[in-house]
Amino acid sequence: MQASSKPPSRPNRLLAIRQGIPGWLYWTLAVAGLLLPVLVWIIATSIGHVDPVFLPSPASVLERTKAWWDDDLLGDIGISVMRVVVGWALSALLAMPLGLLIGTWRGFQALMEPLMDFIRYMPAVAFIPLVMVWVGIDESAKVAVIFIGTFFQMVLMVAEDVRRVPMAQIEAAQTMGATRGEIIEKVIVPSAKPALLDTLRVTMGWAWTYLVVAELVAANSGLGYAILKAQRFLQTDKIFAGILLIGVIGLVIDQLMRFAHRKAFPWMYARH
Repeated sequence: MQASSKPPSRPNRLLAIRQGIPGWLYWTLAVAGLLLPVLVWIIATSIGHVDPVFLPSPASVLERTKAWWDDDLLGDIGISVMRVVVGWALSALLAMPLGLLIGTWRGFQALMEPLMDFIRYMPAVAFIPLVMVWVGIDESAKVAVIFIGTFFQMVLMVAEDVRRVPMAQIEAAQTMGATRGEIIEKVIVPSAKPALLDTLRVTMGWAWTYLVVAELVAANSGLGYAILKAQRFLQTDKIFAGILLIGVIGLVIDQLMRFAHRKAFPWMYARH
């Protein structure tokens, strides 16, 4: 039987599993993915059958954003970014070493992980009365709510990142006479760094989700406070504006952290 001379067909690169696509195609699809919901929104509000109180038009949201700009929008953005970043940074400062201990030594895991698991299921909003009693109602209270919402999750994610370091690397270092400190410093931490930066990026997104909850605590500024105030007056267009602004800021931060990941670990993105 004569073998077929027809070359094997190449799979569609767009549908190939975990294969790269050209940069222009990636960004075209990314922009399309962002614009498609906006197009649906425009069509839905243009038909005229939707009450603007329930779904304002993009034009009215844009007008409200312009008016908000004149009413110190930059100040609201700045204070919200500060609250989120400080709460997230404090979480990272404590969660990184604690997660490293839990992921490295089973004794610390047995001692601390059940407690972290227990507390992380408690909603952050439930801590607001205690936060107001413990730290008052000033800026530290808003930061504390964001800290509570991210810290316990971050500890467990860091511990899991550390546990994913291959045991073969640790055993090789032990064979060469490395001490415990050297294994942590020169094997575990460098091997876990890419995953740790991804964990920081993901938990930054969680920190933003707790912003509105944090600004329930006697706030008089910030994006979350503006959203809650707009809710009381049924200013749906301002609610949409605040939500979209939080999404845009979060997307920018996320892309900056992705860029930092690529720069820090270029070997992970090398094309084969």
